Amino acid sequence: MKTLYKIGGSAALTQATIYIFGFILLIGSLNPEASSLSINERLAFLSSNQALYQLWIFVIYVLFGVVLVFLSFALNGILKAKKPILSGIAVIFGYIWSVLVIASGMITNIGLEAALAQQPKNIQQASQLWLTIETLQNGLGGGVEVVGGIWVLLVTLAGLKAHQLPKVMHWLGLLVGLAGILTVIPGLGDLGVVFGLLQIVWFAWLGIVLLKTKD
Repeated sequence: MKTLYKIGGSAALTQATIYIFGFILLIGSLNPEASSLSINERLAFLSSNQALYQLWIFVIYVLFGVVLVFLSFALNGILKAKKPILSGIAVIFGYIWSVLVIASGMITNIGLEAALAQQPKNIQQASQLWLTIETLQNGLGGGVEVVGGIWVLLVTLAGLKAHQLPKVMHWLGLLVGLAGILTVIPGLGDLGVVFGLLQIVWFAWLGIVLLKTKD
């Protein structure tokens, strides 16, 4: 059990760090990509910042998804003794979220290379391809956080009912989960930013608590 707390705590702190890295890079060097540029302008910007953008995508999607597997596994091991049903459902959603974000990152990076390779030949076809890639990426996890929200909500409910980990942290988890789930509603996609920012606090808090918990 002690090993599960170490795995879970380390994974949670890593997730918080990944989120911070992602937000800093997005606000700084990659900010123009998030502004109201046309599809052609976005592709031109990414052509000039390809290496940095692909690193960003790899960290916040692929690496995040890999670490999420370890966190989901650890939390399931910690909570399943008292709440096996909720914990079991939660870990399934955790694995699903992991697959979605990893797939989203890989499709985006490979798709960008394909679009940039097409750019010198036919800019319109390259832009259309990148628009398709952006749509796939947003659908898989870049724009809708419902699966992640459900996972956080289920983990939080399992923790509350099992009386494990701080109750205040679980109330924060309820807010995080709700913010993620609401992004599925048209017009509420901006709640994804709230979901991400609150998750930084939740992940960091969870990681510290798990690492300090004794078997």
